[in-house]
Amino acid sequence: MPELFIGGEWTRSRTARTREIRCPADGSLVAVVDEGCSADTEAAIHAARRAFDLGPWPQTPAAERGDLLLRVAALIERDKESYARDESLDTGKRLVESGYDMDDIANCFRYFGKAAAAESGRVVDTGNPATDSTVVHEPVGVCGLITPWNYPLLQTAWKVAPALAAGNTFVLKPSELTPHTAIRLMRTLQEAGLPPGTANLVLGTGPEAGAPLAGHPDVDLVSFTGGLQTGRGIMAEAAATVKKVALELGGKNPNIVFSDADFETAVDMALTAVFLHSGQVCSAGARLIVQDGLHDRLVDEIVRRARQIRLGGPFDEKAQAGPLISAQHRSKVEAYVKAGLAEGAVLRCGGARPQGDAYASGFYYLPTVLDECNADMTVVQEESFGPVLTVERFSTEEEAVALANRTIYGLAGAVFTGDQARARRVAGALRLGTVWINDYHPYVPQAEWGGYKQSGFGRELGPAGLAEYRETKHIWRNTDPRPQGWFS
Repeated sequence: MPELFIGGEWTRSRTARTREIRCPADGSLVAVVDEGCSADTEAAIHAARRAFDLGPWPQTPAAERGDLLLRVAALIERDKESYARDESLDTGKRLVESGYDMDDIANCFRYFGKAAAAESGRVVDTGNPATDSTVVHEPVGVCGLITPWNYPLLQTAWKVAPALAAGNTFVLKPSELTPHTAIRLMRTLQEAGLPPGTANLVLGTGPEAGAPLAGHPDVDLVSFTGGLQTGRGIMAEAAATVKKVALELGGKNPNIVFSDADFETAVDMALTAVFLHSGQVCSAGARLIVQDGLHDRLVDEIVRRARQIRLGGPFDEKAQAGPLISAQHRSKVEAYVKAGLAEGAVLRCGGARPQGDAYASGFYYLPTVLDECNADMTVVQEESFGPVLTVERFSTEEEAVALANRTIYGLAGAVFTGDQARARRVAGALRLGTVWINDYHPYVPQAEWGGYKQSGFGRELGPAGLAEYRETKHIWRNTDPRPQGWFS
């Protein structure tokens, strides 16, 4: 059946091309979907533009927009199991993890459903009773939303929910590797009663289906989550029309552990930080920066436990981590490990594909720990986006901060210490969008999510996330207009 959704209608690609979607865990065929092109994206942009300029959604009262998002949250909860299954088949992610993601996604729509109704403008006191002055919020317009493959529907929800809450229309271009939950979401939005043309979906590759969103004059905002090089290209294309841009471009995230940290917590969190979803997480704690006095004990225990991590497919209830997304991506991870060893890193565990028939058809890679690294190594500086932990040493607090800040990224990181004053000092000194203290990975919809430096700019989630998808206007009204006499 058709999988492109344009102007409220399900349609086929104009190229008639298709793409096979195969599960990364075993190579099995999941489905064959339409492969869109630039002409499809042009049609979707036109539909979104028409729906914004002439359709009812931008003029729909905020409370009603919020009610629709609350219905979407309820529908996702109703269909949680089938949504999670689709996500796991596309990504190879463990089914239990996809289930947790669905809970977060429903909560995201619920949060922005409530936020939409609560948002309002403000009256400014002009000091003159004959005038009034009001600041109001209005939708940006047509939004181009480009999402990645690692958390397909969660990243989509982070963009779609605030865009709709603010009254925008949009064109969604998900990763060509993981389209199925985006397709399901369009059907859910239909069921919830979203007006035709408000939501549009185009499948296909970034260069063909996604690229027109960045430079098109009828797109008012482009939001992209993905790799640094692609983000730079989108920013350059968007400059021609000076459109709003929100970029989340990943990170090389430091996890700083001081000698006075709770040992068991630090070990457990270090493993979760880097090996959750096989390291395919933008905020993964891929850089362990550990104080000299604790280094040997901590790394030995992390290595011991990393060797015991069980790999498996989405429906293997004993599995603790799954495959990488593709053969191409696994090769990229392998190249980073090879480069690290060539530059002097010490391989403590992993560094290879697992052996056995159970893994032969999937894109698995063993949890890997590279010890005795330094901040100049390629594997430390660049985002490998896989189950690869690099270990660096430090002596002083100042050295830890300097090491942590010594990359072009600034997305997230953590500090583990029993000294709360030190924790606050270090958190304040880190050039990161999110800093966890004695914890790793949690987020809440009420908080902002974004990065410093080349991790991107723009904030998702929370009130600031809604602000990305709104324009703020100041309206001045003179209630007693008279000639001013400047030139009389």
